[in-house]
Amino acid sequence: MYKLNLAVFTPLLLVASGAMIPCHAAETRTWQQTEMADFQKGSLKRLSLRSDGMLALAPVLRELFDSSTAYLWAIAQDSKGTLYTGGGVPGSSTAKLFAIDSNGKSSVAAELDGLEIHAIAIDAKDRIYAATAPDGKIYRLTGGKPEIFYDPKAKYIWSIIFDKQGNLYVATGDQGEIHKVTPDGKGTVFFRTEESHVRSLVLDNDGNLVVGTEPSGLVLRITPAGEGFVLYQTAKREITAVAVAKDGSIYAAGVGNRVPAAAIPLPSIVPAVTPAGVPGVALVAITPRPAITAPLSLGANTSSIAGGSEVYRIGTDGYPRKIWSQSQDIVYAIAFDAQGRPLLGTGNKGNIYRLDTPTTYTLLVNVPPTQVTNFYSAHDGKLFAVTGNIGKVFQLGPNSEKDGVFESDIFDSGAFSYWGRMTYEGELNAGTIRLESRTGNLSRAQKNWSPWFEIPLAKTGADVGGRTVSPAARFAQIRATLIASSDSHTPELTALELAYLTKNVAPVIEQIEVTPANYRFPAPPASTLTATPSLTLPAFGQPRRTANPPASGDNGTGATLAYAKGWAGARWLATDDNGDSLTAKVEIRGVNESVWKILKENIRERYTSWDSTAFPDGEYILRVTVSDRTGNAPADALSAELISAHFLVDNTPPQITDLKATPAGSKLAITWKAKDARSTLDKAEYSVNGGDWMLAPSTTRLSDSSQLEYRVEVEKTTAEITVAVRVTDDYDNQAVDKVVVR
Repeated sequence: MYKLNLAVFTPLLLVASGAMIPCHAAETRTWQQTEMADFQKGSLKRLSLRSDGMLALAPVLRELFDSSTAYLWAIAQDSKGTLYTGGGVPGSSTAKLFAIDSNGKSSVAAELDGLEIHAIAIDAKDRIYAATAPDGKIYRLTGGKPEIFYDPKAKYIWSIIFDKQGNLYVATGDQGEIHKVTPDGKGTVFFRTEESHVRSLVLDNDGNLVVGTEPSGLVLRITPAGEGFVLYQTAKREITAVAVAKDGSIYAAGVGNRVPAAAIPLPSIVPAVTPAGVPGVALVAITPRPAITAPLSLGANTSSIAGGSEVYRIGTDGYPRKIWSQSQDIVYAIAFDAQGRPLLGTGNKGNIYRLDTPTTYTLLVNVPPTQVTNFYSAHDGKLFAVTGNIGKVFQLGPNSEKDGVFESDIFDSGAFSYWGRMTYEGELNAGTIRLESRTGNLSRAQKNWSPWFEIPLAKTGADVGGRTVSPAARFAQIRATLIASSDSHTPELTALELAYLTKNVAPVIEQIEVTPANYRFPAPPASTLTATPSLTLPAFGQPRRTANPPASGDNGTGATLAYAKGWAGARWLATDDNGDSLTAKVEIRGVNESVWKILKENIRERYTSWDSTAFPDGEYILRVTVSDRTGNAPADALSAELISAHFLVDNTPPQITDLKATPAGSKLAITWKAKDARSTLDKAEYSVNGGDWMLAPSTTRLSDSSQLEYRVEVEKTTAEITVAVRVTDDYDNQAVDKVVVR
């Protein structure tokens, strides 16, 4: 829910727009954790983090096997449930093929000549095939003994796969050839890609090969008859993984920036072995090298692959689209979960990602080794992953963790501060969320901080939260524990807020946080010092809420709104690859209603405003539908829609009760109570005999609740005194009352 605290931001906005008004020195602010970047600054244990900032319990990650080797690169499973995996160790003369049976017992199935095992496949008779490198050969285990099954006379074998007829396809380098080997071990060159390396290989639903290459970053489809067609030339140098979804769409991972043809090296995408204490990274050689006797990248000094990774989806109609990119993580493997969502195994940080929609993804788990090098999806729905640096086998899911903990980074309020209510946004889903806080006056949370205090949670007005008892201090830290229900339903957490009030010091304006509450499009032009106050929305992708308000101004990609009491506004980001003009329809409904009502339609702008006083107070959602019908024939027109998060309409002023004036020595004590049905009370003021309005702090000193009490003392300077009080809520609704003392 997007809220505006005018007690914090209105004075700053007006000063920024030129209007000179009084500004109170100390006001209630909130420290907020709402974005993915916020949560990533802290520590996550047994939690998954979605790109829009939602936390949920992670799938269980269970270590099955530690090979005690530098890395594992390939994994497969036979019909009895035995897993086979292999990799290599720099400097070794043999590569070990490991077996892990269904009971978790491990053994060395074979030792093969070569530095590494880069590919494993199993035929219909449960015979194991393992490909070694360099000077790659394919070995077959028959009766537990390895024998050379096929020698493609190639430096590398990157991938092997069986078709339904039992033919084995072999992806090689450094000539970029695909070999086809019949069940009797006789093979020929099936297809020449005119690339240096065929780096990845998979069969689609129609029996075609889908191939990824290096160094041009091509994704090809090759028919059983050997006819090739380039589906997409990516912007990356090397296609490390390809996968085919159930619906026939193709996913491909590309890494590294391309280099000029004259400088194209042989690829060697394998985990780096680094000194103790130095994170392992995935590397691509960037200089030509002589004949290879070992994977040189195992000892390379490069820190990362330039350009990071991109993942592409090629639809069944052949249309390609980039759906994910990362400048740091390097994608090694693609698989699918039980719901058909793509999973990405990455290197440098050991992250496993899930692509949820074309615009959102989830960091599922972080694996202790630094590279997730391959996946295997078993027929029973289990998913296995192998790693490098160090070579291990893990099982991911299918169950979720019982609990998980988010511990924030340390927040610096900038001065000695009083800490108030902590609130959260999320869904319990029959589970539990436990919140805690601690404070201190050291910039590191070690000794001499307060202990963790659990915060009793209750619903007050619009907030779910409770007041912390952490002592006043400059620094704070918060902790949230998510606990699954007895039937394994997992709670979800999307935002955390902690109210605080800094002890009054000289004011500093650093930035302005903005919101559309009580503002409307379009903004009037700025003209004089008495112009209507305005505020500026930040560009899409920039944080909308921060602990310290940003400096005023717009970078040219935001939008400016004018103050208009009772109005609400919305904007959206819509694009069209064809360059068609778009029109929009905006509909609204209450969260407990079932029928959408048209708010506005035929909108050509990317925003709209409406008078919210026409709607009863409550929570609402919007549905925005954009269409390209103005530039296309009706039969060809297409549209897309998106539903907003919940937002609040609140046009009802607070209630003032129990307003009293009682003698207090030579003065009068003015006391009253205030409450609001839906939002937080923002501020209270009082005026004596029609004089200037003066700020009245609550008895708790913070404005962080929908119910507060107030007390001020005034001088009794005349025989009759009229004291007026005014209370304002978060949505700028005001209530006024007075007391006359004779």
